[in-house]
Amino acid sequence: MRSISNAPIEIGPLTVDAVTRTEALDAFDALVRAREGGAVFTPNVDHVVLAEENARMRMAYARVSLSLADGMPLVWALRLLGHDVPEKVSGSDLVLPLLARAAQRGWRVYLLGGAPGVAALARDRLRETLPALQIVGVDAPRIDIDEPSEARAATLGRIQVAAPDLVLVALGAPKQEIWIDLVRDQLRPAIFFGVGASLDFVAGTLPRAPAWMSQSGLEWLFRLTREPGRLWRRYLLRDPKFLLIVGRSLRDRAAMRRSRS
Repeated sequence: MRSISNAPIEIGPLTVDAVTRTEALDAFDALVRAREGGAVFTPNVDHVVLAEENARMRMAYARVSLSLADGMPLVWALRLLGHDVPEKVSGSDLVLPLLARAAQRGWRVYLLGGAPGVAALARDRLRETLPALQIVGVDAPRIDIDEPSEARAATLGRIQVAAPDLVLVALGAPKQEIWIDLVRDQLRPAIFFGVGASLDFVAGTLPRAPAWMSQSGLEWLFRLTREPGRLWRRYLLRDPKFLLIVGRSLRDRAAMRRSRS
């Protein structure tokens, strides 16, 4: 189920829900209460390009329950296309408020992914800042989205035993979105939230960009300077294709206006 009644906005091959941070938190509430399971993604420029190139990423987004605009470049593009997007709702900005709400509501939370030890360190930090939060499991398994389904049995079994309401998945795109889509139906009623590097930020193993860089659309530059060997292909070779996708959308929008006039 989608947790937002307003129609999602299309950008290239995926959709985005135009919501505020508070509305996003309320949407998580609705998903958990519904007890039907679900998936929450935070699309950014890279996700749009990946979905253009990767059919499995497109399929995952086709079934998403909530899709939050992560990053000012995506927000600016949506506004350029004539859509009313109130603000960016980055996963890294949402994680701590979401976990604070989880502590208030008594939700059971599971942390999955990240480098070895990161999820456990994030758990320890969260227990200091949110002592009421129920963290019922941490895991950093080796995950291969191309492996046969039976190879996932051990990981899924651990999650089933823990019976979480909310699973934070930190595998990076497109792996986390595809993996969530593969397992979400087997693990209902858990809500899966793809959080990328957010567990590293919580654990303190990676620094976050200053707020002014995030609001100025320069978070990508901060991350590139921190991890150039890992991220240069993404930011310098792959993500510029986003401009072509936006240009195509602008062309299509102009053609639609002409046909109506």
